[in-house]
Amino acid sequence: MRHIRSWVGEALGTFILTLFGCGAVVVSVLFGAHVGLMQVAVVWGVGVMLAIYITRHLSNAHLNPAVSVAMVVSGRMPARKLLRHVSAQFAGAIVAGFAVYLLFNPSIAAFEAANGIVRGSPESVFTAKMFGEFYPNPSLDGEGQAVVSMPLAFGVEAFATFLLVLFIFALTDDCNVGRPNENSAPLLIGLTVTSLICLTAPLTQTGLNPARDFGPRLVSWLMGWKGAAFPANGGAFWVYILAPVVGGIVAALVFNHIITPLMNAVKPEK
Repeated sequence: MRHIRSWVGEALGTFILTLFGCGAVVVSVLFGAHVGLMQVAVVWGVGVMLAIYITRHLSNAHLNPAVSVAMVVSGRMPARKLLRHVSAQFAGAIVAGFAVYLLFNPSIAAFEAANGIVRGSPESVFTAKMFGEFYPNPSLDGEGQAVVSMPLAFGVEAFATFLLVLFIFALTDDCNVGRPNENSAPLLIGLTVTSLICLTAPLTQTGLNPARDFGPRLVSWLMGWKGAAFPANGGAFWVYILAPVVGGIVAALVFNHIITPLMNAVKPEK
């Protein structure tokens, strides 16, 4: 029962954050419902916060393969649990991708027709970005594009995930006497995600989470975007799967071997 509970928790939480986040991107692209990056980022952050509040009693709410790998590397979770957590996260993200597609496909098709976008063509990256991330962040008119090479995109995603995992550890670990209470931590983690999106989304759309990226991206590939969903440059793997895992691992090592000893050396004033 414990194994089923943790699997359901990870799947449900990843479903929630992916549904809210991808949904925010979809309604922004199709309807202009959100004005500016901040509004989309806030919805992502709220989705993460709600997902943690709902599922942390079930599975500790990693909801991200990069976080789960970091937990194993840091010794906070046994390696035997990793496959269960990661498989649930990918499953939840895939189901969320299908939910978004079923809700919005008629509107997506109308948008494509109105803008002369043929699904599966290189130009359809603009609608595929509602499911998976791309660098540089695509725009319809092609103006204001950031110049982002694969090495830079890899570095952006690794660095952003490094910061996310570092904040998760700092906000929840006992060594930090200044950490918030457990009822406030999910809110602050959600705000961390919001802040990171505001910082890096113009460059890479801000993945941070291999499951959240791959699940909906796979759905878009199955639903007709084909090569537009998985660019030939391999960025879908190197930038949005490997880079967050690397960033999470580095954060775990830095927190364990540098920050934790420094925090433990500080004697609270009486």
